[in-house]
Amino acid sequence: MTQIEFHFNAPDKLAYVCRLLRKASALEQGLWVIAPGEMLQPLDAALWAVSATDFVTHCHAEDDSLRDHSSVILSAVCPDKALKTGIHLGETCPEGFDRFERWIEVVSTDPSDRAQARQRWKHYAALGYALQRKDLHLKAP
Repeated sequence: MTQIEFHFNAPDKLAYVCRLLRKASALEQGLWVIAPGEMLQPLDAALWAVSATDFVTHCHAEDDSLRDHSSVILSAVCPDKALKTGIHLGETCPEGFDRFERWIEVVSTDPSDRAQARQRWKHYAALGYALQRKDLHLKAP
């Protein structure tokens, strides 16, 4: 069964996801980021600027020639095959989230984003998933 985590209180959603992807991509292949279409281009640009010394290999799902060489795939939809980790930045639960071993919902401090996350939490709980909560505010120095 898919392990679902909610990472709450990200002050800057894109910056947090970039740090998360930088860390995770060093450890594994098959990171799939599902985000609304209008968020994919800013995320792509942000990944190019993560660090002066590191590069997070990434591409859009439509780029078949780069997918096998990229640790991070950016897409508006879930893949049609099972993968290790999915990171979700969208508003509603996407179809296919259960194809991942690990599913991470990133939630900002924005009240609207938090309200939508509550609805996703309820949806996953109703499906019988055990949910993990990670409060990023509590981790801050």
